[in-house]
Amino acid sequence: MLTGRPAADGDRHPAQVSAPWAAPYLYLGVHGPPPTQVMAATGVRRFTLAFIQSDGSCSPAWQGQDPLTGGAEHAAIRSIRAAGGDVAVSFGGSGGTKLGVACRTPTALAAAYRKVIDAFRLRAVDVDVEDAEISDVAVRQRLISALVLVRRRDPRLMISITMGAEPTGPDHAGRDLIMRAAADGLQVDAWTIMPFDFSSRVSDMGLVSVQAAEALKSDLMRAYHEAASAAYRTMGISSMNGRTDAGEIIRVTDFQAILRYVRAHHLARFAFWSVNRDHPCAAGQAADSCSGIGQVPYAFTSIVARYRG
Repeated sequence: MLTGRPAADGDRHPAQVSAPWAAPYLYLGVHGPPPTQVMAATGVRRFTLAFIQSDGSCSPAWQGQDPLTGGAEHAAIRSIRAAGGDVAVSFGGSGGTKLGVACRTPTALAAAYRKVIDAFRLRAVDVDVEDAEISDVAVRQRLISALVLVRRRDPRLMISITMGAEPTGPDHAGRDLIMRAAADGLQVDAWTIMPFDFSSRVSDMGLVSVQAAEALKSDLMRAYHEAASAAYRTMGISSMNGRTDAGEIIRVTDFQAILRYVRAHHLARFAFWSVNRDHPCAAGQAADSCSGIGQVPYAFTSIVARYRG
């Protein structure tokens, strides 16, 4: 069970929050839907808010440019908590300058993470490791060393690390990240793969997502010298709804297959990119703001909301 610090007025969150986290990504930088509207329509109680990046220095900012507090993101967190929900905040993502790159030492990076954790009294964070944060070996180690410091200060904080995957599971850089974390004694609550944007075309995205997760399980068992049951409980899947950047199609039936898998093995996290895209496209609508397939609005969010562990 995760417990939190006392909250200031206007920043209150539920007294107790437990894993697993069924928390789809909500990107507030592009006119995302009102989160309380989504909560009422789907029953989802948690969101992963994207993204915290570098403002050009070793300092966190929403989308790398919006102020950390006092803006639309802060207002959204307050509204979600007032409605009985909670949030994780995600660092990184695709594009922009990552804190793992901008902050030159583990101590500085940990301080940047803690600034966000303390500002919103967070019980959960996500580090979406992409681009230079995953490709550069020195940055990978810096990120792990920083999270060791964060964990030491707040052992009950839920930490998710999210990374890309192939049908065969994490790539070499992802496996190296896992091995470095295990070697440094970092306990990660949810090693989360993004099983889409594969280098080769896949037809059954639900099946291949499960295959990739099984490969992640094996990587965790080797790195942490643990049983399959323990590995499953420190895993997560974060898919993408509808048409992906690589042209794959992820359907509602694929999400239903993933839901059966995360339920069967009690995974720590179930997410997807993104709530903003969880409706069909209108004429002229940008691909990053709709799913690109025929669907009922919030169909994918509703499936994620059904996961209770």
